[in-house]
Amino acid sequence: MTDKAIIDARDVDYTLDIAGRPLHILRKVSLRVAPAEVVAIVGPSGSGKTSLLMLLAGLEKASGGQVMVNGRDLGAMNEDELARFRRHTLGIVFQSFHLIPSLTALDNVGLALEIAEPGLSMAQIRDKAAAALAAVGLEGRLDHRPSALSGGEQQRVGLARASVANPPLLLADEPTGNLDQKTGAVVVDLMFDLARRQKTAVVMITHDPALAAKADRVYTMTQGELTENPVAR
Repeated sequence: MTDKAIIDARDVDYTLDIAGRPLHILRKVSLRVAPAEVVAIVGPSGSGKTSLLMLLAGLEKASGGQVMVNGRDLGAMNEDELARFRRHTLGIVFQSFHLIPSLTALDNVGLALEIAEPGLSMAQIRDKAAAALAAVGLEGRLDHRPSALSGGEQQRVGLARASVANPPLLLADEPTGNLDQKTGAVVVDLMFDLARRQKTAVVMITHDPALAAKADRVYTMTQGELTENPVAR
């Protein structure tokens, strides 16, 4: 791995106060991810995987340690700074597609781009959104609303939305959780291929070992502790 890292999280602890008692969710977690590298995290429900993604996205703050993303210390940023950081640094793919039902695929992707790059003209937004949808094989679905799309197509719209502004980091939280195995594999292959072409780092949470094995590195989260697994090639 190169010296430059998109993610450099060191000895991260995350503890919540539940009824006056500490609940340790993450314990001394360290993770370093290089540009264009794809990392998968597996582990049982409740092990802390999604909490780690929340910390990497700046949606929660670590109780201890340091979370550096794209050279920024997330713990040192206020809410306004974190919001700007997310707009320009992150793309997020969710398990649930979270598309706006009244908007077409093109407009769902275009809205995300308009927020990330407010200086673009409407023509530029539409062109870039159309290109992002074409990159995930949906050039023939630009004017379709979510209700007219299959689950796999909706998730591909979600992927286009997350990647349209070419962020240096893509976070994916169980992106295939609402898809059948075959469709999920197609979406993950698209996501990894797109990320590598755009030189985007990816951190993906998944319960599927076969999907995780497609990543460059695989980690297991167990009771808040993160360990790296050997990847068979």
